Amino acid sequence: MTNTESFVAHRNLLFTVAYEMLGSAADAEDVLQETWLRWVGVDLGTVQDQRAYLVRITTRQALMRLRTLRRRKESYVGPWLPEPLLTAPDVAEDVELADSVSMAMLLVLETLGPTERAVFVLREVFGLEYDEIAEAVGKSQAAVRQIAHRARDHVAARRPRGTVTAAQTRAALAAFQRAVETGELQQLLDILAPDVVLLGDGGGVVKAVPVPIEGAAKVARILAAGAGRMAAEGILEPVEVNGHPALVLRIGGRIDTVLALHVEDGRIAGVYAVRNPEKLAFIGGETALSR
Repeated sequence: MTNTESFVAHRNLLFTVAYEMLGSAADAEDVLQETWLRWVGVDLGTVQDQRAYLVRITTRQALMRLRTLRRRKESYVGPWLPEPLLTAPDVAEDVELADSVSMAMLLVLETLGPTERAVFVLREVFGLEYDEIAEAVGKSQAAVRQIAHRARDHVAARRPRGTVTAAQTRAALAAFQRAVETGELQQLLDILAPDVVLLGDGGGVVKAVPVPIEGAAKVARILAAGAGRMAAEGILEPVEVNGHPALVLRIGGRIDTVLALHVEDGRIAGVYAVRNPEKLAFIGGETALSR
């Protein structure tokens, strides 16, 4: 197997590693380019485990990119949301993978430091051994074990609650779509959890809610207010985003907004509205993810 063949064989895995570390598909693609440039000159005869070697390169590049990305986020206008991906049905079928790339989980991962995030992703999502992770992040195995324990506790305290089936999520999405399209306030209140949170990401490029909106009454009023424009100008289309049912709003044939949802106990607990045009490039076609 040549360097090119090996890289292509592992590309989906490497992209998924980078994306889970960064929450940005565009930056993940840049990381893969850097990984390729380093991999192409490697003598494969000296490599025992090509997958581990490639993951190590990708992780190191993603860590460098993550620190740059964190500085960009500090000057970002309004709430920052992960870049949504249109995903194939096989991603949803892998429950653990779908959970790890969900918008809600990616927002939890944002609360980790760069090394903690890398260790958590490599250990909990991809199942790498501690010695492999230690090489990837440049730490001792003992340090990696401590970081992994700390990161697991941190995520466990913040991760989305409860298990929801795909059928429950689709039912909630359908009810949410009907309520948004009609603008019926009571229908919205019925489907929204009391402590629902609405986050909007316009990046200062397009209009979006400038701060998180909390509570069913406030969120329902905002959604009802925008329902008229959606009904008059747009089309809401059910899709799979980051392994979960979501909605895409098209206006004049152009993707205007991606509405990703987090469902708990049959109600919408999180509404993530990505409107920044720079973050909608990967909604045009399915992105392959794998573990």
